[in-house]
Amino acid sequence: MVADLNPAAFSEQSCPLLVVKVGSSLLVKTDGGVRREWLETLVADISARHRAGQRIIVVTSGAIALGARRLGFDKGGRASLADAQASASVGQILLSGIWAELLAARNLVAAQMLVTLDDLEERRRYLNIAATLDRLIGADAVPVINENDSVATEEIRFGDNDRLAARVAQAAGASGVVLLSDVDGLYDRAPHLPGAVLLPQVEKIDGRVRIMVAEGSSSGMGSGGMASKLDAADIATRAGIGLAITSGLKDHPLSGLANGGRATYFAPRIGGSARKTWLGGRLTVKGRICIDEGAVRALQTGSSLLPAGAIRVEGEFKRGDVIDIIAYDGIALARGLSEYDAVDAASICGRRSVELEAILGTVPRSVLVHRDQLVLL
Repeated sequence: MVADLNPAAFSEQSCPLLVVKVGSSLLVKTDGGVRREWLETLVADISARHRAGQRIIVVTSGAIALGARRLGFDKGGRASLADAQASASVGQILLSGIWAELLAARNLVAAQMLVTLDDLEERRRYLNIAATLDRLIGADAVPVINENDSVATEEIRFGDNDRLAARVAQAAGASGVVLLSDVDGLYDRAPHLPGAVLLPQVEKIDGRVRIMVAEGSSSGMGSGGMASKLDAADIATRAGIGLAITSGLKDHPLSGLANGGRATYFAPRIGGSARKTWLGGRLTVKGRICIDEGAVRALQTGSSLLPAGAIRVEGEFKRGDVIDIIAYDGIALARGLSEYDAVDAASICGRRSVELEAILGTVPRSVLVHRDQLVLL
């Protein structure tokens, strides 16, 4: 089920807390300098919304590009992981300083937060971030968040700030996310093709939408760029948060959006507990359990996953780890917390409940994944 969504969904009245993501291509010039005049107009928009009662969280890119320029590194600081980490270390100081200066000029206090993928994937750290954001918002500060690229390796990186923005919105309890980009939304085909049409609203991110992106419907960004935005929209809408993709190339981009600027809006879904939305929004899983057609039907009607419906186990995981549940046709159906480690789960695949004690040598848990620890994708 989805809620109705329109441009007013991001107004100060209907969206008390808004997350705004700013990409590197908007913030940093091709020579590595800051687009300061443009950024001043964005901060002016943030200030106006703040005065009207809306609170803003900024998710910003640009640290690596800024640091690479200061250090004189080639390829924008991305020639190697070491270069990127060193560039980020220098660039984070520059980036936070720029935001702090421009926000202070509008009598707003900036608060820097650097996070990694693991910080939002591990439940305890996720809740700690949520508590910090809540306190900062309550103190009328403007959190300015970026991925901690100075320590993040390829294995623990978000890889883009679109998905980071969606996860931050989820943790903070935001009502909306605006992804400022160098395109004005999702098109039904490559925008340069005759008859290309901007999709003003997407109510469901299904296979049809994914195919459009795979075929290059995302303008000059390339399919990877728009694919990450769809991932962000999926995370946000699953948590009941509306999301918009709009161009940030012009001055005062938030004012432009409020005044009917071109954009694609993704409608939030309704329902789901906080724990289940956290599960559905996770980007890393430890393994997979493949299931048969009968188990698919059972899960779709709200049942737990029983060993009898499992076909095979893939990956190495422990009890309590997050795993994906894959339908017999290869489609990812659900995500949940495993009641067994991978070895034991594999040993009881396809077995009836009465057989489990003899196989495991102990009194077994009755399900592989309990319905209270499972969310359909």
